[in-house]
Amino acid sequence: MPTSARTRPARRKKNAALHERRVTRLFLLPSLIGVAVFFVAPFGVVVYYSLIDNPISGEFAGLANYASLLRNIAFRQAARNTAVFSGIAVPLAVVLPLLFAVLLMKKLPMKSLFRTVLISPLMVPIASVVLIWEVLFHNNGVVNEWITALGGTAVDWFKSEYSQVTIVLLYLWKNIGYNMILFMAALAEIPQDVLEAAALDGAGTVRTFFRIRLPYLSSTILFVTILSVINSFKVFREVYLLTGDYPYDALYMLQHFMNNTFRTLDYQKLSCAAILMGAVMIVIIGVLFLIDRRLGRDIEE
Repeated sequence: MPTSARTRPARRKKNAALHERRVTRLFLLPSLIGVAVFFVAPFGVVVYYSLIDNPISGEFAGLANYASLLRNIAFRQAARNTAVFSGIAVPLAVVLPLLFAVLLMKKLPMKSLFRTVLISPLMVPIASVVLIWEVLFHNNGVVNEWITALGGTAVDWFKSEYSQVTIVLLYLWKNIGYNMILFMAALAEIPQDVLEAAALDGAGTVRTFFRIRLPYLSSTILFVTILSVINSFKVFREVYLLTGDYPYDALYMLQHFMNNTFRTLDYQKLSCAAILMGAVMIVIIGVLFLIDRRLGRDIEE
């Protein structure tokens, strides 16, 4: 057979693959343009604003804006409050749904009712959530009525050292149900033959959970943790509706700072805060991915 006849099918296949790649790029082009216009370009503008002295002169200021931001008392307080809130709320939003999911996978009485109670907050809109929390934790609310009835002293929940407790409870009440559903789905996907083999080898419930179930849940734990971190930053909506632009000091979050800074049109300070906030999120998510990769390697071994 001539050489040209043998190479003709290979050339035809190569041309077909090249045509397929071109068509794929053509279909991806609108999405790439959208990402460039609505994500990449605005990010570049934010970086630019963070490095100049003001939008009018546009003179390069280096890291002076970042240094000024880190010295800002309001920013430091907002960052500290946000870190404390996320450091408390996010682990609880991962551990509690996981415990509930493990319990609900067993045969328990009134399991369906308990599951419905945990999932029902997902259907409640934000305005109704705020109204419920005002009814519960207002000065003349239900909780203070119970406290005074038991002989205690009423607490100003939104303007005291207990203010973050109310927001953590609101956050957990709103997010536990969805996270629990994700964990229940992941638990159902664990191979039963592995669990049965562990039981035959004499592994107890605790050992089975930490040595088998937990490594298989690593990807779901990663996803739930990232989702919980993102939702912890969204709690600003409820805090804003409950307390306004300038709440009690313990409730002044990064979103309050950025929202109030935007109102004063201080683009340099706002841009620096946004970049620092994004950098912290990238570091946190990177650490979570490293932990997930380590747990995944343990499963493969």
